[in-house]
Amino acid sequence: MRLLAIDTATEACSVAVQTPKGVFEHWVEAPREHGDRALGMVDAVLGEAGITAADLDTIAFGRGPGAFTGVRIATALVQGMAAGLDRPVVPVSTLAAIAQGVHRRTGHRRVLAALDARMGEVYWGAWTLDEGGVMRATDEECVVPPSAVPLPSGSGWAGAGTGWSRYENLLTERIGAQLAICLGHALPAARDLLPTAAAAYAAGEAVPAEQALPVYLRDRVAERPQRG
Repeated sequence: MRLLAIDTATEACSVAVQTPKGVFEHWVEAPREHGDRALGMVDAVLGEAGITAADLDTIAFGRGPGAFTGVRIATALVQGMAAGLDRPVVPVSTLAAIAQGVHRRTGHRRVLAALDARMGEVYWGAWTLDEGGVMRATDEECVVPPSAVPLPSGSGWAGAGTGWSRYENLLTERIGAQLAICLGHALPAARDLLPTAAAAYAAGEAVPAEQALPVYLRDRVAERPQRG
């Protein structure tokens, strides 16, 4: 499989491509420069992998949650590429990428991923490793105050993401003894979209370019019906 992945949802801008030769990646922490850098990074990793865009089987992208502009950059880039190449797309959660990266670097199989959502809230999700080596959500992602994040089951959880660096005391107090380690500045990397994207593609879950949409958790909150 030849799979391209792009993530621009946070301060980090990254692109990775998986081929039978291995994974090739460019990653840089460059806030507000994603629009200028992303396409050049795509060209660079494809060149290093020795393939062209026409050789790709599918394209994945970090669909959020994250910074509004950043998520839109990756979405627009991938939609344009996929439409032009007539290739399917796999949207992958930014929080899943953070969790997958923690497992890749540390071996932790349980991750509480949190991104700073501003306004005194975090984007939050709990992830556990499945038998195929892919991080899977244990519950629905949400945007909540740090003092109200859903409590996970069991112990041995790793906390990761900018939400932890911003609200470490509140989150640590909330999770308590269930927390094993805190990796506050963990940012997503495109290479960590690849396991989820490959599994989704193999399962027939890739979508046409026009259905490759970003996810804004605040929109989900606003759209929930009010209970009377």
